[in-house]
This record gives sequence, C-alpha cells and structure tokens, in this order.
Amino acid sequence: MQKRWVGFFSFCTVIAGAMAFNAYNPFLETRQIDDSYSFSPINLNVKNPKVVYGMNVNEYVVIEAKVKKDQFLADILTSYNVPVKLVNQVSSIPRNLFDVRKIATNKKYTVICKPDSLKTARAFIYEPNPIDYIVFTFEDSLWVEVCQREVVIEEKSIAGVIQSSLSQTIDAMGISHELTNKFVDIFAWQVDFQRLQKGDVFKLVYEEVQVEGRSIGIRNISGIYFEHFASDYYAIPFDQGSGKDYFDDRGKSLRKALLKYPIEFTRISSRYSGRRFHPVQKIFKPHLGTDFSAPTGTPIRSVGEGIVEEAQYKSNNGNYVKIRHNGTYTTQYLHMSRIEPGIRAGVRVTQGQRIGYVGSTGLATGPHLCYRFWRNGKQVDALRVELPPSQPIRNEYAEAYEQVKGQIKMRLDAIPSPVQQSMAKAF
Repeated sequence: MQKRWVGFFSFCTVIAGAMAFNAYNPFLETRQIDDSYSFSPINLNVKNPKVVYGMNVNEYVVIEAKVKKDQFLADILTSYNVPVKLVNQVSSIPRNLFDVRKIATNKKYTVICKPDSLKTARAFIYEPNPIDYIVFTFEDSLWVEVCQREVVIEEKSIAGVIQSSLSQTIDAMGISHELTNKFVDIFAWQVDFQRLQKGDVFKLVYEEVQVEGRSIGIRNISGIYFEHFASDYYAIPFDQGSGKDYFDDRGKSLRKALLKYPIEFTRISSRYSGRRFHPVQKIFKPHLGTDFSAPTGTPIRSVGEGIVEEAQYKSNNGNYVKIRHNGTYTTQYLHMSRIEPGIRAGVRVTQGQRIGYVGSTGLATGPHLCYRFWRNGKQVDALRVELPPSQPIRNEYAEAYEQVKGQIKMRLDAIPSPVQQSMAKAF
C-alpha cells in the first residue's frame, strides 16, 4: 500500500491574495507512519487490534456509508461534529492532492468516531475507486493521507459452451459482464451473438485486475478461440506501432471503423424491418432502426469518433443524439432518459465515449435504445452493414506476428474444452 502523509496545520494569514496562496503550500509537514498507527491520546496497546485503513480502531466506532445525491463533503463532516475550522481546511485542500468538488454520489466513505454519544469523527476515509482512498484525520489540525491499495494482475483462462444463448451461458459460468463485453466487441463484426448455435465453444485467456483478492476489472484479453457453426475464429492481440489491435489467424484485422453495439451486450427486442407493427401507434410501418432492451440508466456509447450534429428532445424521438462519423456514416440514439452533460451539437466525441443513458422518452412503451444508422444519407440495418476493416498485419511485422500467434494459439489449445472437462468429470 502506497501512502503520502501531509499535515495541515492552522492556516497562516493569506498574504497578497490568491497569488500568494497559490505560491504557499499550506501542507506544512510530512511524517512517516506504518500500519500500526493509532490515534492518540487513547491507549490501544492490545494483543489483537482491529485495523481499518492501517489504523487501530479497537476503541472507536466505525461507520460505513455512501455519498447521497447532492451531498457535499462539508455536509458529511459537519454531521459528524467536525469543527468548522477543520471543515474549512478540508475545503481548501489543493486540488492536485484532492478535489473536494469531485466527491461523487454512491461512492463509499468510512467514518471512525470517538466512542461518545455524539459520534464525533476522528477520521474520515473517502474511496473514489477500488484502488485509491483518502484519509482525513482530525486532531488539533487536519492530516491528509493519500493512499493506494496494492494492485495485482493475475492471468486467467476460461472455456465455455453455448447451451441456449450467450447471456444464459454467462450467468451460468459467473463470467463478469466486463469480460463479456470486451469479448463481444472484439468479435462483433465476425459473429452474430444474438444468433449463436447451441454447442458453440469459446476459450479466453485474459488478465484480471485484483485488489485484496477481489476482482475489480479486466485489463486485457490475451487471446480468444471461438468455434461457431463448425468454423474456427481466433483473436490475436498485436501492436504494429500504433497500439494494440486484434487480428485473425490470417493477419486480418477484426476491428472495424465503428463498434457494432452502442450499449453493453444485451437483448435485441426489435430488428430493422420494412414492416413492423408499432406498439404505440398500433399500425404497420417500417422500423428503420434496431431496438436494444436495457434498464433505464444503462450507459449509451458512441460507436465511433465523430461530430455531434444534434442533441435535443423531440416528441417522437425523446431525448436523442445524432453523430456524423465521416462523409459516409451517421448514427442516431433515441429515447434516452437523459443526455450526458457536455454532449451538444458541434462537440467531437471519441469511439466508446458515453453520450447518454437508456430511457423511454418520446414514443416508447418501455426503456430501450433505438439505434439508427445512415450510409451515404440512406438508413440501413446497422447490424448488417459492411464496414471496411482496419489495416491488416503489414509485411514488415508478418514474421513477428506469426511468432506471437503461435504462442497464443498454443496457450488456447492447452485450455481443456468444455467437452473434455465434462468427460474428465465423468471418470
């Protein structure tokens, strides 16, 4: 665990206004501590101390909670009887150390209180993410500790067989949605994941990010094998000098100019059609988009880099965003519960950037995303459009790629298939 301690003693008189304040660092002293640090003046010399965030808390009350909507850090500290002087010092902490304005809804915090009826805070710990946390200790003055938990990267592998759908297989195997989404994004233009065949087999080698033995994310997929309709598909990561990309076993890029899905992998409730019965208008009419069923609030992402042409509300579309990616392709995202702040006409967005959230505004019976796609000014089926692939393996990298491919395929082949695993269990 990495730590940085800074003492925040009483502020000196501000000299020469804001310029002098910026030149003067109010964090005056540093001190080294270890994981046995305990609050003075209470004697905590016990054989089996309870340690929380490196602090012995046997004689304290530990309260865990989450930041509420529209709640400020000063509000929380005041509710735990932190003196106004120290609350003001917290609010004045330099932003390069901790920006108190960015305390976020639903983020975890912990309060370590004195064992009194007032629940007076002795320390406050805020966790902006699973790795970082900031400890505020209230003595005669403020002490601030910026910490990071140790991060461990563990390589793992899995193998599965499709029984009825990818979603059902994911749930049965306990595969994380993040890993599933990365897997689907890589193969999205080669495989229709909405129409998988029972018996399709997949194998993955990936790197999992862990903190204190708990998975907090997927850093990288190191290789994929997918058997679909008796055809073999491979995804081999390789860097040609401009960042890692994925290629098949012939060296062709698996990536297209645009992502296939505008939200995380989910159920398609209605496909592009020239004649569909409209659930609200109760008539048959063309449905020139693809509907993705998802809960309200599910993040929506731009499928590619581009310029926002429209970001507004209209009676039928509800809240929607329209993005021009280049002279050929334009996409549109309808019925949002809300548009992401900062997304407006004229703004440039990047591939995968969040642009809004699933909702049911406009002419909609329930929460879903209606995704529309234009090619050369004509609406087409987003899931069937043919897009140009990214650059294949260049000649100067061909030999290096073959070596990497051979190593990764060997690792994938070494993973027992689900059929082999079932036979092994039978014996």
